[in-house]
Amino acid sequence: MTLDEWLGSRTPPAPPKLQARLHAALRPWLHAAATGAPQFCLAAAEDLLRHLMADPSNGRGRALDLLAADALVTYAFEAASEHPETLAQCAEAATLRIARLDRGAQP
Repeated sequence: MTLDEWLGSRTPPAPPKLQARLHAALRPWLHAAATGAPQFCLAAAEDLLRHLMADPSNGRGRALDLLAADALVTYAFEAASEHPETLAQCAEAATLRIARLDRGAQP
């Protein structure tokens, strides 16, 4: 199963605009094996958050990106929960990625 197929199997499905944003964020990995979903989703969320933090004009127009980043982290944990032995690793990776963003935002 590919990541794209895995995303399509989520219920309930994301609203169409959010679904389109998720697919755009995950484009490099959509045809990869779904077993990498936790890593792919965290990488895409990190990328979205990095862009949001770098843009001083963040406002309501970027709300979809923030919502997509949140959904991607949620999907990372959902995918990891399919293999409970990987949950701790997913949590550690998410924490490290988010902490790294904070350090990068500091002068």
